[in-house]
Amino acid sequence: MKKIGITGNIASGKSKFESFIRNFNLIVIDSDKIVHNLLSSDKNTINEVITAFKDDDILNPDGSLSREKLGSLVFNNPYKKKILESILHPKVFDEIDRLCEINNNEKLIFISLPLLFETNSQNMFDKVIFISSEKNIRLLRLIKRNNYSEEYALLRINSQDDEEEKIEKSDYVIYNNSDLETFKTQALNIIKHLLNIYST
Repeated sequence: MKKIGITGNIASGKSKFESFIRNFNLIVIDSDKIVHNLLSSDKNTINEVITAFKDDDILNPDGSLSREKLGSLVFNNPYKKKILESILHPKVFDEIDRLCEINNNEKLIFISLPLLFETNSQNMFDKVIFISSEKNIRLLRLIKRNNYSEEYALLRINSQDDEEEKIEKSDYVIYNNSDLETFKTQALNIIKHLLNIYST
């Protein structure tokens, strides 16, 4: 089984690229969805997070974990961001390994990992695809898609490393700065190329 990493900074178009992959009936493991599930339904993870941030305002009025409050807290505080990552990252990678094992009969599997380079995970993959998009375009997408304020959207964008070094480390780059058809054409060419070299 060949593992293909998908990465890109926030609001670059990773989810849209994943939808193109799924149209080929290929497996995509989305680490963002793993994190969402951990923080919304995994009691052990939720309790760990609540304990780690017991002195911070991260709860809803009903006592449940507020992902919005947690996000605002950690993106304003690099130290607390590292604490959260120390809880979540091992669980995310364990789940990725589990899902890869379940699908080990597949010749090709795609794994979406926004912090692929930040976590030095590139050696996990046979190839890495980077989705690139200009900062101002990503800012507008975040404000429109997530209803973020400009200030919070910029906070999320600036919490990630710049694209240049990530592009240099990637095997393929897709530029998502114009219309959907241009993005789709680039994406399909890469997917078909990978199918050609790995699925025969």
